[in-house]
This record gives sequence, structure tokens and C-alpha cells, in this order.
Amino acid sequence: MSLTLEQVRHVAKLARIEISDAEAQTALGELNGIFSLIEAMQAVDTQGVEPMAHALDLAQRLRADRVSEVDRREAFQAVAPETAAGLYLVPKVIE
Repeated sequence: MSLTLEQVRHVAKLARIEISDAEAQTALGELNGIFSLIEAMQAVDTQGVEPMAHALDLAQRLRADRVSEVDRREAFQAVAPETAAGLYLVPKVIE
């Protein structure tokens, strides 16, 4: 599949993009290049190929799920202007 210059101008009009003749010609070449790449990829036989999330078979190293910092909530809330039930109270800004 390849586009024509009129189709590129039509797509630009639908997208409400003002495009000059030079820009339309450049976009035509780039879009046709993308379509030819898609056609080449679709021509590859992928029967029996299992989908994968990554090209390499990698596993992420995980760290132990443990607390690494002390609870400083009381210290932080001690300097806050207003708190209630462990929450920071702020002035209402939206009516």
C-alpha cells in the first residue's frame, strides 16, 4: 500500500494541519516508507513463533521486601500547622 499526494493532503486537512507542498512531499515519502516497512514485516512467516515480552530471556533481580527506614511520621507531623487522625489539614481552595 502506498499513499498519493492527494491522500496526504486529505489526511492533513482531516487533522486540521496546514501543510505546504514541500512538507506534503516529505510526509508522502516518510509515510510510504513506513507502509513498506509494515508490508515487509507482515510478509514474514510467524507461524509457530510464540509471542514474547522481550527479545532476550532476562529475569529481573528482586530485592528482599523489607522496611529500610524508620517511621518518622510523628516527627514530620509535629512541625505541620494542622493535622488530624494522621492526616495533614490544608485550607480549602476549591469552592
